[in-house]
Amino acid sequence: MPLALLALAIGAFGIGTTEFVIMGVLPEVAGDFGVSIPTAGLLVTGYALGVVIGAPIMTALGTKVSRKRMLMVLMGLFVLGNLLSAVAPVFGLMLLGRVVASLAHGAFFGIGSVVAAELVAPEKKAGAIAMMFSGLTIANVVGVPLGTLVGQSAGWRVTFAGVAALGVIGLLGVAKLVPEMPKPEGVHLRHELAAFKNVQVLLAMAMTVLGFGGVFAAITYIAPMMTHVTGFADSSVTWLLVLFGLGMVGGNLIGGRFADRALMPMLYTSLGGLAVVLALFTVTAHNKILAAITIALVGALGFATVPPLQKRVLDQAHGAPTLASAVNIGAFNLGNALSAWLGGIVIAGGLGYTAPNWVGAVLAAGALVLAMVSSALERRAGVPGAVLTEGASAERRTAVHP
Repeated sequence: MPLALLALAIGAFGIGTTEFVIMGVLPEVAGDFGVSIPTAGLLVTGYALGVVIGAPIMTALGTKVSRKRMLMVLMGLFVLGNLLSAVAPVFGLMLLGRVVASLAHGAFFGIGSVVAAELVAPEKKAGAIAMMFSGLTIANVVGVPLGTLVGQSAGWRVTFAGVAALGVIGLLGVAKLVPEMPKPEGVHLRHELAAFKNVQVLLAMAMTVLGFGGVFAAITYIAPMMTHVTGFADSSVTWLLVLFGLGMVGGNLIGGRFADRALMPMLYTSLGGLAVVLALFTVTAHNKILAAITIALVGALGFATVPPLQKRVLDQAHGAPTLASAVNIGAFNLGNALSAWLGGIVIAGGLGYTAPNWVGAVLAAGALVLAMVSSALERRAGVPGAVLTEGASAERRTAVHP
Protein backbone atom coordinates (compact mmCIF):
# COMPACT_ATOMS: atom_id res chain seq x y z
CA MET A 1 0.00 0.00 0.00
CA PRO A 2 1.38 3.46 -0.92
CA LEU A 3 2.54 5.76 1.88
CA ALA A 4 0.04 8.35 0.63
CA LEU A 5 -2.70 6.23 2.20
CA LEU A 6 -1.16 7.03 5.59
CA ALA A 7 -1.83 10.74 5.03
CA LEU A 8 -5.44 9.99 4.13
CA ALA A 9 -5.78 7.76 7.21
CA ILE A 10 -4.41 10.54 9.46
CA GLY A 11 -6.99 12.95 8.07
CA ALA A 12 -9.67 10.32 8.61
CA PHE A 13 -8.46 9.84 12.20
CA GLY A 14 -8.89 13.53 12.93
CA ILE A 15 -12.32 13.66 11.31
CA GLY A 16 -13.48 10.56 13.18
CA THR A 17 -12.25 11.99 16.47
CA THR A 18 -14.03 15.32 16.11
CA GLU A 19 -17.26 13.64 14.97
CA PHE A 20 -17.60 11.37 18.00
CA VAL A 21 -15.62 13.04 20.82
CA ILE A 22 -18.33 15.65 21.34
CA MET A 23 -20.52 12.90 22.80
CA GLY A 24 -17.95 12.29 25.53
CA VAL A 25 -17.59 15.95 26.56
CA LEU A 26 -21.18 17.08 25.99
CA PRO A 27 -21.93 17.66 29.72
CA GLU A 28 -18.81 19.81 30.10
CA VAL A 29 -19.68 21.88 27.02
CA ALA A 30 -23.27 22.33 28.19
CA GLY A 31 -22.09 23.42 31.64
CA ASP A 32 -19.59 25.95 30.33
CA PHE A 33 -22.11 27.61 28.02
CA GLY A 34 -24.99 27.33 30.49
CA VAL A 35 -27.26 25.40 28.12
CA SER A 36 -29.23 22.21 28.58
CA ILE A 37 -27.99 18.80 27.43
CA PRO A 38 -30.65 18.65 24.65
CA THR A 39 -29.52 22.07 23.43
CA ALA A 40 -25.89 20.98 23.53
CA GLY A 41 -26.98 17.95 21.50
CA LEU A 42 -27.43 20.33 18.57
CA LEU A 43 -23.65 20.14 18.25
CA VAL A 44 -24.09 16.49 17.22
CA THR A 45 -27.13 17.11 15.00
CA GLY A 46 -25.57 20.17 13.38
CA TYR A 47 -22.44 18.23 12.50
CA ALA A 48 -24.40 15.36 10.94
CA LEU A 49 -26.56 17.70 8.86
CA GLY A 50 -23.45 19.63 7.83
CA VAL A 51 -21.97 16.40 6.47
CA VAL A 52 -25.12 15.57 4.50
CA ILE A 53 -25.39 19.07 3.00
CA GLY A 54 -21.67 19.79 2.68
CA ALA A 55 -20.68 16.57 0.90
CA PRO A 56 -22.28 17.35 -2.50
CA ILE A 57 -21.57 21.10 -2.31
CA MET A 58 -17.87 20.80 -1.48
CA THR A 59 -17.39 17.97 -3.96
CA ALA A 60 -19.06 20.01 -6.71
CA LEU A 61 -16.70 22.88 -5.97
CA GLY A 62 -13.83 20.38 -6.06
CA THR A 63 -14.52 19.44 -9.68
CA LYS A 64 -12.73 22.64 -10.71
CA VAL A 65 -9.40 21.84 -9.01
CA SER A 66 -7.07 18.87 -8.66
CA ARG A 67 -8.04 16.25 -6.10
CA LYS A 68 -4.89 16.76 -4.06
CA ARG A 69 -5.52 20.50 -3.80
CA MET A 70 -9.14 19.91 -2.83
CA LEU A 71 -8.10 17.48 -0.10
CA MET A 72 -5.77 20.17 1.26
CA VAL A 73 -8.56 22.77 1.19
CA LEU A 74 -10.86 20.38 3.04
CA MET A 75 -8.30 19.73 5.76
CA GLY A 76 -7.84 23.49 6.07
CA LEU A 77 -11.60 23.86 6.64
CA PHE A 78 -11.42 21.09 9.22
CA VAL A 79 -8.64 22.87 11.12
CA LEU A 80 -10.50 26.20 10.98
CA GLY A 81 -13.74 24.68 12.27
CA ASN A 82 -12.09 22.95 15.21
CA LEU A 83 -10.09 26.04 16.17
CA LEU A 84 -13.32 28.05 16.13
CA SER A 85 -14.92 25.44 18.38
CA ALA A 86 -11.94 25.56 20.74
CA VAL A 87 -12.04 29.33 21.25
CA ALA A 88 -15.78 30.01 20.85
CA PRO A 89 -16.94 32.46 23.54
CA VAL A 90 -20.64 31.65 23.03
CA PHE A 91 -22.60 28.53 22.11
CA GLY A 92 -23.64 29.87 18.70
CA LEU A 93 -20.02 30.19 17.56
CA MET A 94 -19.27 26.70 18.88
CA LEU A 95 -22.12 25.38 16.74
CA LEU A 96 -20.81 27.32 13.75
CA GLY A 97 -17.37 25.78 14.28
CA ARG A 98 -18.90 22.31 14.28
CA VAL A 99 -20.72 23.01 11.02
CA VAL A 100 -17.58 24.42 9.36
CA ALA A 101 -15.60 21.33 10.38
CA SER A 102 -18.38 19.04 9.12
CA LEU A 103 -18.21 20.56 5.62
CA ALA A 104 -14.89 18.75 5.13
CA HIS A 105 -16.17 15.35 6.24
CA GLY A 106 -18.15 13.95 3.31
CA ALA A 107 -16.04 15.42 0.55
CA PHE A 108 -12.78 14.30 2.20
CA PHE A 109 -13.90 10.68 2.42
CA GLY A 110 -15.56 10.83 -0.99
CA ILE A 111 -12.60 12.31 -2.85
CA GLY A 112 -10.19 10.35 -0.65
CA SER A 113 -11.88 7.08 -1.63
CA VAL A 114 -11.36 7.87 -5.31
CA VAL A 115 -7.73 8.86 -4.72
CA ALA A 116 -7.05 5.75 -2.60
CA ALA A 117 -8.53 3.51 -5.31
CA GLU A 118 -6.36 5.15 -7.98
CA LEU A 119 -3.17 4.65 -5.98
CA VAL A 120 -3.26 0.83 -6.13
CA ALA A 121 -3.73 -2.03 -8.54
CA PRO A 122 -7.34 -2.83 -9.55
CA GLU A 123 -7.52 -5.93 -7.36
CA LYS A 124 -6.57 -3.92 -4.25
CA LYS A 125 -9.01 -1.01 -4.52
CA ALA A 126 -11.34 -2.01 -1.68
CA GLY A 127 -8.35 -2.72 0.55
CA ALA A 128 -6.97 0.76 -0.15
CA ILE A 129 -10.34 2.33 0.72
CA ALA A 130 -10.40 0.27 3.91
CA MET A 131 -6.90 1.50 4.76
CA MET A 132 -8.08 5.10 4.58
CA PHE A 133 -11.20 4.35 6.63
CA SER A 134 -9.03 2.62 9.24
CA GLY A 135 -8.20 6.12 10.46
CA LEU A 136 -11.89 6.64 11.23
CA THR A 137 -12.21 3.33 13.04
CA ILE A 138 -8.99 3.75 15.04
CA ALA A 139 -10.27 7.16 16.12
CA ASN A 140 -13.02 5.37 18.04
CA VAL A 141 -10.46 3.20 19.82
CA VAL A 142 -7.83 5.85 20.59
CA GLY A 143 -8.89 9.36 19.64
CA VAL A 144 -12.36 9.49 21.18
CA PRO A 145 -11.49 7.93 24.59
CA LEU A 146 -8.31 10.02 24.81
CA GLY A 147 -10.13 13.18 23.75
CA THR A 148 -12.86 12.50 26.31
CA LEU A 149 -10.27 11.98 29.05
CA VAL A 150 -8.46 15.19 28.13
CA GLY A 151 -11.74 17.09 27.95
CA GLN A 152 -12.84 15.90 31.37
CA SER A 153 -9.47 16.64 33.00
CA ALA A 154 -7.98 19.62 31.14
CA GLY A 155 -11.09 21.07 29.55
CA TRP A 156 -13.01 20.39 26.33
CA ARG A 157 -11.35 23.37 24.61
CA VAL A 158 -8.01 21.57 24.87
CA THR A 159 -9.61 18.56 23.19
CA PHE A 160 -10.73 20.56 20.17
CA ALA A 161 -7.39 22.36 19.96
CA GLY A 162 -5.73 18.94 19.87
CA VAL A 163 -8.08 17.79 17.11
CA ALA A 164 -7.19 20.92 15.13
CA ALA A 165 -3.50 19.97 15.52
CA LEU A 166 -4.32 16.53 14.09
CA GLY A 167 -5.85 18.32 11.13
CA VAL A 168 -2.63 20.26 10.57
CA ILE A 169 -0.67 16.99 10.54
CA GLY A 170 -3.16 15.54 8.07
CA LEU A 171 -2.88 18.62 5.86
CA LEU A 172 0.92 18.43 5.82
CA GLY A 173 0.72 14.69 5.12
CA VAL A 174 -1.53 15.22 2.10
CA ALA A 175 0.74 18.00 0.82
CA LYS A 176 3.86 15.85 1.21
CA LEU A 177 2.74 12.30 0.41
CA VAL A 178 -0.28 12.38 -1.92
CA PRO A 179 0.87 12.62 -5.54
CA GLU A 180 -0.43 15.38 -7.76
CA MET A 181 -3.54 14.09 -9.51
CA PRO A 182 -4.88 16.63 -12.02
CA LYS A 183 -8.58 17.11 -12.52
CA PRO A 184 -9.63 14.51 -15.12
CA GLU A 185 -10.18 15.96 -18.54
CA GLY A 186 -13.73 15.98 -19.80
CA VAL A 187 -15.32 15.40 -16.38
CA HIS A 188 -17.60 18.20 -15.24
CA LEU A 189 -20.33 18.60 -12.66
CA ARG A 190 -23.02 17.48 -15.10
CA HIS A 191 -21.11 14.22 -15.65
CA GLU A 192 -20.91 13.70 -11.89
CA LEU A 193 -24.65 14.35 -11.53
CA ALA A 194 -25.40 11.87 -14.30
CA ALA A 195 -24.28 9.04 -12.00
CA PHE A 196 -27.45 9.53 -9.97
CA LYS A 197 -29.53 8.37 -12.94
CA ASN A 198 -28.07 4.90 -12.38
CA VAL A 199 -30.48 2.87 -10.25
CA GLN A 200 -27.57 0.78 -8.96
CA VAL A 201 -25.91 3.88 -7.50
CA LEU A 202 -29.14 4.83 -5.76
CA LEU A 203 -29.60 1.29 -4.44
CA ALA A 204 -26.05 1.27 -3.05
CA MET A 205 -26.71 4.55 -1.25
CA ALA A 206 -30.00 3.24 0.13
CA MET A 207 -28.09 0.20 1.42
CA THR A 208 -25.67 2.59 3.12
CA VAL A 209 -28.48 4.52 4.85
CA LEU A 210 -30.25 1.39 6.11
CA GLY A 211 -27.20 -0.76 6.85
CA PHE A 212 -25.22 1.78 8.82
CA GLY A 213 -28.42 3.13 10.30
CA GLY A 214 -28.86 -0.30 11.86
CA VAL A 215 -25.58 0.15 13.72
CA PHE A 216 -26.38 3.57 15.13
CA ALA A 217 -29.90 2.67 16.16
CA ALA A 218 -28.29 0.61 18.92
CA ILE A 219 -25.06 2.53 19.56
CA THR A 220 -26.73 5.94 19.96
CA TYR A 221 -28.49 4.66 23.08
CA ILE A 222 -25.72 2.37 24.29
CA ALA A 223 -25.08 4.33 27.51
CA PRO A 224 -28.61 4.12 28.99
CA MET A 225 -28.99 0.56 27.73
CA MET A 226 -25.78 -0.63 29.39
CA THR A 227 -26.36 1.21 32.67
CA HIS A 228 -30.11 0.71 33.11
CA VAL A 229 -30.57 -2.73 31.53
CA THR A 230 -27.21 -4.52 31.71
CA GLY A 231 -26.13 -3.03 35.03
CA PHE A 232 -22.76 -1.55 34.06
CA ALA A 233 -21.44 1.46 35.98
CA ASP A 234 -21.37 4.80 34.16
CA SER A 235 -17.57 4.64 34.10
CA SER A 236 -17.69 1.40 32.10
CA VAL A 237 -19.40 2.96 29.09
CA THR A 238 -16.12 4.41 27.76
CA TRP A 239 -14.49 0.97 27.68
CA LEU A 240 -17.55 -0.58 26.09
CA LEU A 241 -17.22 2.01 23.33
CA VAL A 242 -13.56 1.03 22.99
CA LEU A 243 -14.77 -2.55 22.37
CA PHE A 244 -17.11 -1.17 19.74
CA GLY A 245 -14.19 0.69 18.17
CA LEU A 246 -12.00 -2.42 18.14
CA GLY A 247 -14.80 -4.26 16.38
CA MET A 248 -14.97 -1.43 13.85
CA VAL A 249 -11.23 -1.70 13.12
CA GLY A 250 -11.39 -5.45 12.55
CA GLY A 251 -14.59 -5.33 10.52
CA ASN A 252 -13.31 -2.54 8.30
CA LEU A 253 -10.12 -4.45 7.44
CA ILE A 254 -11.96 -7.73 6.86
CA GLY A 255 -14.57 -5.99 4.74
CA GLY A 256 -11.88 -4.39 2.61
CA ARG A 257 -10.03 -7.66 2.16
CA PHE A 258 -12.99 -9.78 1.11
CA ALA A 259 -14.75 -7.07 -0.90
CA ASP A 260 -11.85 -7.26 -3.36
CA ARG A 261 -12.58 -10.98 -3.78
CA ALA A 262 -16.37 -11.22 -3.62
CA LEU A 263 -18.09 -7.90 -3.07
CA MET A 264 -21.76 -8.83 -3.02
CA PRO A 265 -21.33 -12.00 -0.92
CA MET A 266 -19.40 -9.84 1.56
CA LEU A 267 -22.39 -7.51 1.75
CA TYR A 268 -24.81 -10.42 2.15
CA THR A 269 -22.75 -11.84 5.00
CA SER A 270 -22.15 -8.58 6.86
CA LEU A 271 -25.68 -7.21 6.52
CA GLY A 272 -27.32 -10.53 7.33
CA GLY A 273 -25.04 -11.07 10.31
CA LEU A 274 -25.68 -7.52 11.52
CA ALA A 275 -29.45 -7.99 11.41
CA VAL A 276 -29.19 -11.22 13.43
CA VAL A 277 -26.78 -9.80 16.02
CA LEU A 278 -28.89 -6.68 16.54
CA ALA A 279 -31.99 -8.79 17.07
CA LEU A 280 -30.10 -10.94 19.59
CA PHE A 281 -28.89 -7.78 21.36
CA THR A 282 -32.33 -7.41 22.92
CA VAL A 283 -31.55 -10.64 24.81
CA THR A 284 -27.78 -10.37 25.33
CA ALA A 285 -28.18 -6.85 26.75
CA HIS A 286 -29.28 -8.48 30.00
CA ASN A 287 -25.89 -10.17 30.54
CA LYS A 288 -22.65 -8.19 30.97
CA ILE A 289 -20.34 -10.61 29.15
CA LEU A 290 -22.73 -11.30 26.29
CA ALA A 291 -23.51 -7.59 25.96
CA ALA A 292 -19.81 -6.72 25.65
CA ILE A 293 -19.30 -9.41 23.00
CA THR A 294 -22.37 -8.20 21.10
CA ILE A 295 -21.17 -4.60 21.09
CA ALA A 296 -17.88 -5.68 19.50
CA LEU A 297 -19.77 -7.76 16.91
CA VAL A 298 -22.05 -4.84 16.02
CA GLY A 299 -18.97 -2.70 15.38
CA ALA A 300 -17.28 -5.43 13.32
CA LEU A 301 -20.28 -6.35 11.18
CA GLY A 302 -21.35 -2.73 10.77
CA PHE A 303 -17.97 -1.55 9.49
CA ALA A 304 -17.45 -4.66 7.40
CA THR A 305 -20.09 -3.08 5.14
CA VAL A 306 -18.21 0.21 4.66
CA PRO A 307 -15.48 -0.74 2.10
CA PRO A 308 -17.81 -2.86 -0.07
CA LEU A 309 -20.57 -0.23 -0.03
CA GLN A 310 -18.15 2.56 -0.89
CA LYS A 311 -16.52 0.48 -3.62
CA ARG A 312 -19.96 -0.50 -4.94
CA VAL A 313 -20.75 3.17 -5.48
CA LEU A 314 -17.36 3.79 -7.14
CA ASP A 315 -17.88 0.82 -9.48
CA GLN A 316 -21.43 1.70 -10.44
CA ALA A 317 -20.65 5.42 -10.90
CA HIS A 318 -17.63 4.65 -13.10
CA GLY A 319 -16.55 7.57 -15.23
CA ALA A 320 -17.71 10.17 -12.69
CA PRO A 321 -17.48 8.66 -9.20
CA THR A 322 -16.34 11.58 -7.04
CA LEU A 323 -19.69 13.22 -6.27
CA ALA A 324 -21.45 9.88 -5.82
CA SER A 325 -18.70 8.72 -3.46
CA ALA A 326 -19.01 11.87 -1.34
CA VAL A 327 -22.81 11.74 -1.26
CA ASN A 328 -22.55 8.14 -0.08
CA ILE A 329 -20.57 9.40 2.92
CA GLY A 330 -23.45 11.75 3.58
CA ALA A 331 -25.72 8.70 3.36
CA PHE A 332 -23.87 7.15 6.30
CA ASN A 333 -24.64 10.25 8.37
CA LEU A 334 -28.23 10.32 7.13
CA GLY A 335 -28.55 6.75 8.36
CA ASN A 336 -27.14 7.84 11.72
CA ALA A 337 -29.69 10.64 12.06
CA LEU A 338 -32.61 8.48 10.88
CA SER A 339 -31.83 5.59 13.20
CA ALA A 340 -31.24 7.83 16.22
CA TRP A 341 -34.62 9.46 15.61
CA LEU A 342 -36.42 6.12 15.22
CA GLY A 343 -34.65 4.73 18.29
CA GLY A 344 -35.78 7.73 20.30
CA ILE A 345 -39.37 7.20 19.16
CA VAL A 346 -39.54 3.59 20.39
CA ILE A 347 -37.92 4.52 23.71
CA ALA A 348 -40.34 7.44 24.17
CA GLY A 349 -43.15 5.02 23.33
CA GLY A 350 -42.33 3.04 26.47
CA LEU A 351 -40.78 0.01 24.73
CA GLY A 352 -37.57 0.19 26.76
CA TYR A 353 -33.89 0.88 26.13
CA THR A 354 -33.40 -2.36 24.17
CA ALA A 355 -36.11 -1.48 21.64
CA PRO A 356 -33.71 0.44 19.34
CA ASN A 357 -31.95 -2.89 18.72
CA TRP A 358 -35.07 -4.16 16.97
CA VAL A 359 -35.15 -0.96 14.92
CA GLY A 360 -31.54 -1.57 13.91
CA ALA A 361 -32.25 -5.20 13.02
CA VAL A 362 -35.12 -4.18 10.73
CA LEU A 363 -33.00 -1.51 9.04
CA ALA A 364 -30.11 -3.94 8.45
CA ALA A 365 -32.51 -6.54 7.09
CA GLY A 366 -33.90 -3.91 4.73
CA ALA A 367 -30.39 -3.20 3.47
CA LEU A 368 -29.88 -6.93 2.86
CA VAL A 369 -33.08 -7.06 0.79
CA LEU A 370 -31.86 -4.11 -1.30
CA ALA A 371 -28.52 -5.87 -1.88
CA MET A 372 -30.39 -8.90 -3.21
CA VAL A 373 -32.56 -6.69 -5.42
CA SER A 374 -29.44 -4.97 -6.77
CA SER A 375 -27.86 -8.30 -7.73
CA ALA A 376 -31.09 -9.55 -9.26
CA LEU A 377 -31.32 -6.46 -11.46
CA GLU A 378 -27.74 -6.99 -12.63
CA ARG A 379 -28.41 -10.62 -13.47
CA ARG A 380 -31.55 -9.65 -15.36
CA ALA A 381 -29.51 -7.11 -17.33
CA GLY A 382 -26.99 -9.82 -18.16
CA VAL A 383 -24.10 -8.21 -16.30
CA PRO A 384 -21.38 -10.87 -15.77
CA GLY A 385 -20.05 -11.34 -12.29
CA ALA A 386 -23.03 -9.56 -10.69
CA VAL A 387 -22.83 -11.70 -7.57
CA LEU A 388 -19.16 -12.60 -7.39
CA THR A 389 -16.80 -9.78 -8.33
CA GLU A 390 -13.69 -11.87 -8.07
CA GLY A 391 -10.22 -11.68 -9.50
CA ALA A 392 -8.40 -9.24 -11.63
CA SER A 393 -10.67 -9.66 -14.64
CA ALA A 394 -13.75 -8.62 -12.68
CA GLU A 395 -11.83 -5.77 -11.12
CA ARG A 396 -10.75 -4.57 -14.53
CA ARG A 397 -14.36 -4.67 -15.63
CA THR A 398 -15.53 -2.53 -12.71
CA ALA A 399 -12.39 -0.45 -12.24
CA VAL A 400 -12.88 3.27 -11.75
CA HIS A 401 -11.66 5.47 -14.59
CA PRO A 402 -12.60 8.99 -13.45
